[in-house]
Amino acid sequence: MKFLYLLLIVVSSSSWLNAGLKKLTLPRALSILEKSNLEIKASKFEESMKYYDHIAAKAKKYGTLDLEYTALRSNDAGNVFGFKLQSREANFGDFGFSDFMNALGEGIMQSAQLDPNGLPNFGFFALGLAQNSDAILALEPADLNYPAPRNHFITKMTYKVPLYTGGMLKSYRKITKKMYEMSKLDTKKLFSLKRYELKKTFYDIAVVNNFIYNLNVIKRNIQRLKAVIKEMKKEGYALETDILEVDARLAEVEAMLNEARLNRELAYYFLSFLLNKKVDSVVAPKRDPRVPRVTKKIIEERSLDIAKAKMGLSITKDAIRVEKAKFKPQVGAFVEYGFADNRVVPISMKKDFWTIGMQAKMNVYNGGADRAMLEKAKANYLKVKSQLELAKKGLWLKAQKLKAEIRSLNYRVRSFKKQYIVATKVYKTYREKYKEGLVSITELLIKQSKQIEILLKLLKVKNDRNAKILALQDLINK
Repeated sequence: MKFLYLLLIVVSSSSWLNAGLKKLTLPRALSILEKSNLEIKASKFEESMKYYDHIAAKAKKYGTLDLEYTALRSNDAGNVFGFKLQSREANFGDFGFSDFMNALGEGIMQSAQLDPNGLPNFGFFALGLAQNSDAILALEPADLNYPAPRNHFITKMTYKVPLYTGGMLKSYRKITKKMYEMSKLDTKKLFSLKRYELKKTFYDIAVVNNFIYNLNVIKRNIQRLKAVIKEMKKEGYALETDILEVDARLAEVEAMLNEARLNRELAYYFLSFLLNKKVDSVVAPKRDPRVPRVTKKIIEERSLDIAKAKMGLSITKDAIRVEKAKFKPQVGAFVEYGFADNRVVPISMKKDFWTIGMQAKMNVYNGGADRAMLEKAKANYLKVKSQLELAKKGLWLKAQKLKAEIRSLNYRVRSFKKQYIVATKVYKTYREKYKEGLVSITELLIKQSKQIEILLKLLKVKNDRNAKILALQDLINK
């Protein structure tokens, strides 16, 4: 019994997990889109990366503090002597003074033995030292040239900080901050695109639903016509071929219905992809999208493309400041503190050392490369400025074109609506005439084909108009 209860829970939970969104409205879908769309999520991660680039640029003004530990062992004469010197352990013996003192002692003994009175004679000693100075200086001290291997451990901290960079670091901080702001605009632009795709899909479904509804009406009319023909055939007023022609038309309408249902199913798949959630059904909009009010001022204030262009122009200004900073001096300071000993952990604070310093450098000549890069940055600023003006005029032109196309499509929608009403009335008239034997079944079906043809044109034009209206809304980020 317990097992059956657990099995029931598993089955019900799996069916709940597989359940999709039902009767999804457009406002709810838009709220889900911003939170769940995978492309938008990836774009937000890109935002985070740009933010950390800005944090890294800000950190450069605080300098760097490095902790360094070095372990060495060597019998190289220069290294060993340097190790002892850095550890403050060097003595005269390390210079080879033991060999020097031995030679000096022999000279003293020799000078003392030369005195006939048996007394030390330093005059003879000085004379002997002068005569043997070359030999003494030519000695190669073993302690200095062939030292025993020695360990050396250095622990030190170094702090470096920029004091003046000519405004270069400040400009870099501004650039990285604006790049972060631009990445947020990229996310908004992506969301605007996905919002357009979502809204268009909803209105596409509304058009398809309308098409399916009208096709079902036509299908029912054909089925009624078929029933009438069968009755007329019994009375001898219709032929078997009339029924066959009606069956062919019924099959054609059924095929169109299946295609429309498949297109709606594909639209649901696309919605599921956009929302990253399974969508089973939606509440299609009952009204057509509204044409937004668009002026030059509204475009300039709301267009994300213009906002990005303005941000890019500001970044190029900062880039000029970066290039100008190369003509100014760069000043920095550093402090170093550490310990050096032949032990891993020094046992005496006398083994420590410190160094402080400052460095200033300025490029005087590099063949004109910095000047060329500055002129390039200025040219790039002028280019981006021109692109900003071009974007403003281009978007206004695009808005004017979209508004003109929408007006044209509105006229065509009204025209096809009237044509469809007329075609439907003509079909009904011919159906009555067929019952009276005044027209053939072929003539009747031709009128019905015209009705379906106008219906298809009407729905296509409505779909095109909706797309233009949504594109105009997207232009002003609405």
